[in-house]
Amino acid sequence: MRDSQSYGDGLAVVTVTYSPGRTLDRFLETLPKATDRQIRVVLADNGSTDGAPERAAERSDVELARMSGNLGYGSAANRGIAELGEDIGWVVVSNPDVEWGAGSLDELLAATERWPRGGAFGPLIREPDGSVYPSARLLPSLGRGAGHALLGGVWPGNPFSRAYLRSTESSAERTAGWLSGSCLLLRRAALDSVTGFDPRYFMYFEDVDLGDRLARAGWLNVYVPDSEVVHIGGHATARSSGRMLTEHHRSAYRYLADRYSGPALAPLRLALRGALGARARIARRR
Repeated sequence: MRDSQSYGDGLAVVTVTYSPGRTLDRFLETLPKATDRQIRVVLADNGSTDGAPERAAERSDVELARMSGNLGYGSAANRGIAELGEDIGWVVVSNPDVEWGAGSLDELLAATERWPRGGAFGPLIREPDGSVYPSARLLPSLGRGAGHALLGGVWPGNPFSRAYLRSTESSAERTAGWLSGSCLLLRRAALDSVTGFDPRYFMYFEDVDLGDRLARAGWLNVYVPDSEVVHIGGHATARSSGRMLTEHHRSAYRYLADRYSGPALAPLRLALRGALGARARIARRR
């Protein structure tokens, strides 16, 4: 683990690509308006077949880092970050289907001055229809998680889902349990202190896990609503929605099993595995 003073103040963007199509063009076209600073862009490609990353890499400020296969989101992000030199002290990890708002990265960087123990900074994320996605949430617990899982689909306004999503809170800048990995500004020294994303998560919950581990290491997850981006969403996962449902529930189990570990809690983990497996089967039928 490096000391925080060993990094410069350079800024880089790492985006994980998997046949991103035209969304990557919008990502790169809107990025220059997000900051006045010079940005290095690394495409951590998980095996695209549509040629979009190769076309993007023809730009002078974009580099293509090919993975050995589809490593998943967190592992590919780690590999992309490993391409960066010590001059880069700030790294944005983002989906390639994000469109940047004017000054969005500058707003995140400004927040780092206000939160010197901030390890991760997340913008306000809008859906394509303009609605706000709940991107700054409490960490999952058995009570909130079970209530949200059972009632969220039939009663969106239930108290468990409201508590988990923090949907009743104001839009003021604040700390959160975790921030959406679809767009994150990370202090590289903080990321080093927890050895990056956990590679056991192929897709989903890698951002929840990271937020928890950063907090345990003494860092803060900071929501910065003055920074705005739009997340188109679903481009890569729509092609394999059945597998993604399975991965979502598998990752949920891994996260909870890690936090409720030990021989005494083995019956609880067995019950969790069964309940999440049943929920995944129901979701696939729907």
